[in-house]
Amino acid sequence: MKKTSVHTVVVYSGGMDSTVLLHDFIAGGTKTAALSFDYGSRHNHRELPMAKAVCRSLNVSHHVVPLTFIPELFKSALLLSGAPVPEGPYDVLTMKQTVVPFRNAILMGITVGYAETIGAAEVVLASHGGDHAIYPDCRPEFNRAFAQAARLGTDNKVSVRFPYEELDKRDIGDLGRRLGVDFARTWTCYKGGEHHCGVCSACRERKYALRCEEGMDPTFYLNSGGSK
Repeated sequence: MKKTSVHTVVVYSGGMDSTVLLHDFIAGGTKTAALSFDYGSRHNHRELPMAKAVCRSLNVSHHVVPLTFIPELFKSALLLSGAPVPEGPYDVLTMKQTVVPFRNAILMGITVGYAETIGAAEVVLASHGGDHAIYPDCRPEFNRAFAQAARLGTDNKVSVRFPYEELDKRDIGDLGRRLGVDFARTWTCYKGGEHHCGVCSACRERKYALRCEEGMDPTFYLNSGGSK
């Protein structure tokens, strides 16, 4: 693969957090590419077309990497092969069921290898502070360890950063609004239906993040109940 002028590669799902991150780097003038992953989640088929469309509108190089082994070998309610997606509050007890074992490390590891291949200097992930209690591969101590591993494994060619590590999802929503992000072109619902269900834990967190109760959320929900 030929070297490019890309400086930063975004791990890009098509969800609201990574979409804000992508816009953030583009707005800052950074030459950016995006890598997405089809890993057998219930909502990949909803997220990935949005990711493709956003990258096309921003003129960002975008690749989708299939990871068919994940639903075959791993267990999680987030996967098509797993138990039903939980409903209720976005809390540890509920959301632990949606942990995909070591997912971020796998996705970032591939992205670091891609970045080194094309000559990009860094990889960024939009994991945030609101997920620290639930997802072990979003916590600061994991982030620091993975960043160090990436530096060592690439002879300091590629760094890994987590720009939203100290923010919560509402902070990211507010930032995206300032950047002009069209949140209607992002996907969150873990059930992966035709519309956001409005009752799964992820939808509740999205409502909170986008200030649904203040009338600022452009998302159509099948159920317009409360957030969080």
